This record gives sequence, C-alpha cells and structure tokens, in this order.
Amino acid sequence: MKRALSITAERPLWRDYLELTKPKVVVLMLITSLVGMLLATRGLPSITLLLFGNLGIALCAGGAAAVNHVVDRRIDAIMARTHKRPLAEGRVGPVAALMFALLLSVLGMAVLLLFTNPLTAWLTLASLLGYAVIYTGFLKRATPQNIVIGGLAGAAPPLLGWVAVTGHISAEPLLLVLIIFTWTPPHFWALAIHRREEYAKADIPMLPVTHGVYYTKVHILLYSSALFAISLMPYVIRMSGLIYLGCAIALGARFLQWAWLLYRDRLPHAAMSLFKYSIWYLLLLFVALLVDHYLLLSL
Repeated sequence: MKRALSITAERPLWRDYLELTKPKVVVLMLITSLVGMLLATRGLPSITLLLFGNLGIALCAGGAAAVNHVVDRRIDAIMARTHKRPLAEGRVGPVAALMFALLLSVLGMAVLLLFTNPLTAWLTLASLLGYAVIYTGFLKRATPQNIVIGGLAGAAPPLLGWVAVTGHISAEPLLLVLIIFTWTPPHFWALAIHRREEYAKADIPMLPVTHGVYYTKVHILLYSSALFAISLMPYVIRMSGLIYLGCAIALGARFLQWAWLLYRDRLPHAAMSLFKYSIWYLLLLFVALLVDHYLLLSL
C-alpha cells in the first residue's frame, strides 16, 4: 500500500508540467505584451488578436522556460530556491520535458502564424532561442554579464505585442524593450546578492560571486539611475502624458531609494526588498502607460 502511494506521489502531475512553464514569469511577460498591443492602436485590437496573440507568445515563453528547467536541472538541485522543481526532484524526466517544450513552441508558432503575422512569429522565435539557447545554454555559465546580455530576450514581449497589431517595428515598442532591458540587471542582481552563496556553490558566475557584493551594489545603483532616466522617455517623445510622467517619477524614486539603501547597507534585507519591489515597479509602470494612453484618447 505504501509503495503504491509512493509511486503515485512520484508520478508527474499536470502541476509539474505547469511549473515547467514558469507561469508567474509568463504572466508578467503577457502583461507587457498586452500593453504593447493596446498602445499600438488608438482603439482596441480585435478580441481574436488579443487572445490568440498572447496565447502564442505564452506558449513559446513556456516552451523556453521548460528548456531552461532541463539545462539547469543539476544547478536547480543544489540551490535552495529551486531544489523542489520537477526535474531537480526527478518528478519529470529531461526527455519528457524537452518534448513538452517542443510541443509548446510548435503550437505557439502555429498560433502566431495563423492569428498575427510572420514578423511577430519570427521575433518570438528569436526571443525563445535567445533565452533557451544563448542565455541558458551558454551565457549563464560564461560571463558575469550573463543577465545583461541575455536580458534582451526577456525584454521582447512589448515589442511582440506591438508588432502583432501593427505588423512593423517602430521606436515606441523599442523604447519599452529598452526599459525592461535596463530594469533586468538591478532586478536579478538584487536576487543574486541574496543568493550569492548558492550561485557560488553551483559555479554560476553571477556578478556578486565574481566581483563581490559592493561592486554589484554600485552597478545596481548605476542601472537604477539609468532606468529612472529611460522611464521618462515615453513622455519626452510624446508617447504618453503627465499621468504616466508622475507615476514614472514616483515609482522610479522609490526604486532609487531601495537601490541607495542597498548600496549604503542601511537595511539587512534590502536586496530582497529591492527584488520584490522591482516586480511591482515594472507592473505598475506599464499599467500607468496604459491608463495614460486611454485617458489621453478620451480627451
């Protein structure tokens, strides 16, 4: 009886496969891609485009995340934050996970080709390969600048959403990509400071491991300052109005405050506080863009 229960408990469940897709990360990506879609038009895109465009992006992102689980399964087993992941604990095998990733990616590409346009599909594929192959397979273990270079793939969703609606690339979505690209290093380096001993144990050359905590704090402060300036650019190029400007200043000031507190060692858990705030920062910044966009249209 106990043996049967053990086998049942070890059998892969739908929750394990859902976890392979990193659903929380995908949801944040979909919010930014949705904002890209809505900002690209003066009205509302068709419901079909909104649903299936984001579905295709989500499926491809989930496929890339599953590949990440496969490549990092040995590292995940070492680190406290990830040791309960499906592959790290052996609840899902590498071959099954790769087949799942392939299925999601193929379905995602098919959906994008059918319901959006070829440019969106190929940009999504490039983003998938950038994260799953270039970042996860090479950069993550090759350089302490891994998250800076690899962050471009994770910054693509607002561009994908914009292109899904318009069919072309323009300056506005590229600015949104730049915001996320600049946001990524302080976001991940704050976590890396908190988890630096685990990264060192796993032999991952994150910046706090290779160059020390103080060096990383300086760079977090520098990137946070750059992020504050770049986040004001949508107002400068008249992509948004005063509502967004006020929100960007308030949110950015708080981001800088956490970066400064971390730099000055004022709080014992400042690194994790900055990491958690950075997630809300990005979410609220893009919501502010959206609110500003539709309020301006209603005037």
